[in-house]
Amino acid sequence: MTFAILEDAATWQLFALGLLLTVELFVFATVLGFALGGALAALRLSSRWGATLVIGFVEYHRNVPSLVQLLVWYFGVPQLLPATLRSWTETNVDAFYFAVIALGLNAAAYISEDLRSGFRTLPKGQFEASQALALSRIQALRLVLLPQAVRACFPALVSQTLSLFKATTLAMAIGVGELMYVARRIDGETYATFAAFLVPTVAYLCFTLTIMFGGEWWQRRLSGTRSHGA
Repeated sequence: MTFAILEDAATWQLFALGLLLTVELFVFATVLGFALGGALAALRLSSRWGATLVIGFVEYHRNVPSLVQLLVWYFGVPQLLPATLRSWTETNVDAFYFAVIALGLNAAAYISEDLRSGFRTLPKGQFEASQALALSRIQALRLVLLPQAVRACFPALVSQTLSLFKATTLAMAIGVGELMYVARRIDGETYATFAAFLVPTVAYLCFTLTIMFGGEWWQRRLSGTRSHGA
């Protein structure tokens, strides 16, 4: 009887919908995290005031639990809005979007630190060489320094991607119907706990292994490109 629920097509449909939402949440949060993480790393290098802002942003997200950040965005931030805008937000903005913002911002803090470590491995003459090519500071960061920094910290970026995928499970705390939310719902309705959580266990394992091996393959490709260029 433990595995009887896995013979029900409706159960698999629920799992499929939950998995789809998990992937969507991961993709949107990843795009936000990497885009903002790169911008934060560049801002930290560009000016002293920018560095101060980024340090504050990073310290908040590194020292406050991710679940708390998620709850703050979902329950707290709307309370700071004007009444009209708050009412519109409560009606039109789904919990999914708050989860994307919270997870994406959290990932951006860690990604910016990884990129900063990558920048620190670059020879100091790289920026001067970029200036000699008449590139602006922004162009030098985007076209010359950032690609090299990504190569230098690529394993750390893959690790952050893995962490972000696993962090999508936190979204169930605010009612986002991702895979773990579905598993808990099925468990509560059928009491088939092992079968209910076996499916997401296998799914998460498959996705994380795919990310890990994909990252290793891409790293070898980047290393090969660098060696060929040398």
